[in-house]
Parts: sequence; C-alpha cells; structure tokens
Amino acid sequence: MRILLIEDDKNLCELLRFQLEKEHHEVEVCHDGLDGLDLFLQNAHDLVLLDRMLPTMNGLLVLQKARQKGIDTPVILITALGELYDRVEGLDCGADDYLVKPFAFEELSARIRSIGRRNKTYDDAHRLSYGDITYDTQLRELNGPTGSLQLSGREGRLLEVLLQSPDTVIHRPILFSKVWGTDAPVEESNLDTYVHFVRKRLKQTGSALSLLTIRGSGYKLSQ
Repeated sequence: MRILLIEDDKNLCELLRFQLEKEHHEVEVCHDGLDGLDLFLQNAHDLVLLDRMLPTMNGLLVLQKARQKGIDTPVILITALGELYDRVEGLDCGADDYLVKPFAFEELSARIRSIGRRNKTYDDAHRLSYGDITYDTQLRELNGPTGSLQLSGREGRLLEVLLQSPDTVIHRPILFSKVWGTDAPVEESNLDTYVHFVRKRLKQTGSALSLLTIRGSGYKLSQ
C-alpha cells in the first residue's frame, strides 16, 4: 500500500516509516500542512496518515480541502487530541479513522489492514492497464505481449504516473514531484535516464506502446 504520512514530528516519522516499510508499504513523508495538501491532492496514495497539529495549515483543514476537491483517499488521523469532541470533529471532517497518541504500532497496523479491507476498490486499484500492458503497482510487475518482468521502485513509479494519464503530456516538474517527491535534490538528467529505462522495459515485454518525448514539456505514453 502506498501511504502518505503528514506529521511534523520527524523522529516519529522516521520510526513509522521504518516500521511501515518492514510491512512492505511504500511511504512518502511530509512535515508541513501546505506541502502535505499538495501531495494529498495528487491523489497518488492508497492511504493518508494525517496529524492534526501541523505548521502552515492544520490537519483538519488539509483534510477538508482535499475532500472538497473530491479526493476520497482513506485517512487515519493520528493526534494527541483525544477527547470525544476532537474525535467526532475529525470524523465529521472526512477522516475514516482516528488514532490517539501515544499508540502502539500494532494498533496502527491493524487499522491500516482494516482500511484496506473496507476499501473495495483496493484489490483492483494497484493494477493499471493500457494498450497491450498491465502493471501491478504493488508487485511492481509489468506484463506485456511476450513476457513479464519486475521494475525497480523508481522505474515503476514513473510508469505508474504515466499510466494514470495515458495519451496526456506529463510535464517534467510534475514527474519530478510524483516520482522523487517535492524538493528532492535530483538532477534534471535523472528523469531522462529513467525514461530510457522504462522504454527498455516496455520493449523487453514486447509492448508496442511509445513513450514520447514532448520537447520543452515532458513525456507522453501513447499507443
């Protein structure tokens, strides 16, 4: 499961990231409300773990704005505010669950599994198909007309972003943000390198799809 963790306690973030990745989740971390909202609105995650008390924008406002934009990604609020009123307010703002700090990781893990079971679209959500290929985002497995192979994490994320908007030009800044994360220290040439890798993977599975370079803009996956 791809999880977005929006939490300003950096020590807690690192601990949760370590434990969640041990359970084979992919975790993206953000420590700020406004930046967290930008990531939330990308609609690129299966679950959001959201703190209430955040710099620049509180978690409830982040949640409300995302719901107003039609983003229905499940959200677990994680917060020290544990009074009945706080829990009711959080759920009324659009949260799917509410976990009060301090908590045992085992409880968070159980709640994540529960969210996965309740989300009826999850089983199919990690399979993307276009043209003659199918890509399993959970297994990072690419299937084409003549074979299948497993992609690296970065290759898979790039292909996934392209598959989410086929026949559409995805601009370079968007690709950097979605594949490497916001403000990541990445050289411009890294994107071109991974585009080359993805083209090679498509060819290896016998796909006739084209990953087109749109000069001065970005890239487009096309039949």
